[in-house]
Amino acid sequence: MGSKGRLATITCLTSVASILQGISGFASKFRKGASNSMSSTVAKPKITKPVATPTSGRLFFLDLGGGRVFSSNPDGSDLKVIVNEGRRLPDGIAIDVAAGHIYWTNMGNPSSNDGSIERADLDGKNLTNIVPEGGTFTPKQLQLDKKNGKLYWSDREGMRVMRSDLDGSDIETLVETGHGEADRRDARNWCVGMALDVEGGKLYWTQKGNDNAGEGRIFRTNLEIPKDQGPANRKDIEVLFKDLPEPIDLDLDLATRMIYWTDRGDPPYGNTVNRASMEATVGDGKKPEILFSHLMEGIGLALDLKGGRMFITDFGGSVYSASLDGSNKKTLLVAEGNLTGIAYAELPMSL
Repeated sequence: MGSKGRLATITCLTSVASILQGISGFASKFRKGASNSMSSTVAKPKITKPVATPTSGRLFFLDLGGGRVFSSNPDGSDLKVIVNEGRRLPDGIAIDVAAGHIYWTNMGNPSSNDGSIERADLDGKNLTNIVPEGGTFTPKQLQLDKKNGKLYWSDREGMRVMRSDLDGSDIETLVETGHGEADRRDARNWCVGMALDVEGGKLYWTQKGNDNAGEGRIFRTNLEIPKDQGPANRKDIEVLFKDLPEPIDLDLDLATRMIYWTDRGDPPYGNTVNRASMEATVGDGKKPEILFSHLMEGIGLALDLKGGRMFITDFGGSVYSASLDGSNKKTLLVAEGNLTGIAYAELPMSL
């Protein structure tokens, strides 16, 4: 091939390469433009986090002497009487925030079988009797098992631990410590406070004994009665503490496995709030820790575990608060009657 032929071939190849380079550049720009166009027209999915409903704490507590249900802020302000029934001797109280209900026990006449359990809305309206008079003898501290739709309570002169559905139906006796008038006169058989460990399948209760006799005990058993046993002869009952002045109401801190209780007996061990390990056993030599003293017959107890504090009532008419270790003690209210049960609840701000 001559020089002219070679030159023509080179020129032709150069032209083809230029054309191919142009096509490649156009394709690249087209892809980039398409990508930019898609990113501007197709929205990325947004991840929406659930918004927590704002809540505020509220106390609910009972005046046995006046038959009243009180409500207040946790510092004692905004005190209201939301129910006034007269002298029916209210004692134990529980709050169902989701359903908007308050439940409480009325002891009635302790020598008569006329105890009852009531329900109302959180503002005290729509008062409803759910366990009629005589459905329980002298109901005391009350606890709510929302997961399984049950109420649990101790029945003092009835010498029982009992439960029912939330509407008061299907009443059961889980523990029976005595039967008949002779046993009823023996305060060692009286069931007073009670607490629940629903996930652990356990219930706890106090038997206070005679006044200041050092006969008080705290017990634990399973939520369900063992097969082929009954409430009076079940074999799964443990004694955790004994020889206490007069243990009354209970509450549990399941995260730290601690049990808290009030004691209305005489000082130095009575008129106190105490705590101890839930794993304690009789004879292990470990004494309960006294967190709060100088109460005027301590009765009600409610733990605010989220806030790291507890609330206490006494029969002298005062409401107190303290940190869970007993520090930061405060008197919130005084001379409000003969106060018994207390409950703490976190309510939606809209309520």
